[in-house]
Amino acid sequence: MERVNRICSHPLWTDSLKKIQELERDRIFCRHTIEHFLDVARIAYIENLEKNLHLSKEIIYGAALLHDIGRHLEYTQGIPHEEGSFQIAEEVLKECGFEKEEQEEILSAIQAHRRQETGFADDLAGILYRADKKSRNCAFCPAFQECNWDREKKNLVITV
Repeated sequence: MERVNRICSHPLWTDSLKKIQELERDRIFCRHTIEHFLDVARIAYIENLEKNLHLSKEIIYGAALLHDIGRHLEYTQGIPHEEGSFQIAEEVLKECGFEKEEQEEILSAIQAHRRQETGFADDLAGILYRADKKSRNCAFCPAFQECNWDREKKNLVITV
């Protein structure tokens, strides 16, 4: 997990995380914190093991740590966060020692992680999509009533 730890200490990643935290400081639901990133990684890794997908732990954690890292660009510049995350991830992955094929797999998953059709695939993009949704414990959220998600989109059960 050496390369994953490099991501977490990369200046572009740490700066982006700080910007997100500042912009979401008063937000009472669905914050994009390190806890969210790690929850997504752990859930995705569990599904990987359960389905025998044989995806690398480092690839899964790398994708999870980077999938929402461009949120601040959506808030400040209107860039969809999957595009902003792609831009940041592209630079970070190169500098953290990921091979070209690994970079492409992670970047593709980041770009697709919000598309509903992605959720049906048994690949990195699919498990990232599902883990992102499952990581939100809507049933226990203090902002359940104020949340702008439709009830059908909310995660109301604990699943992996």
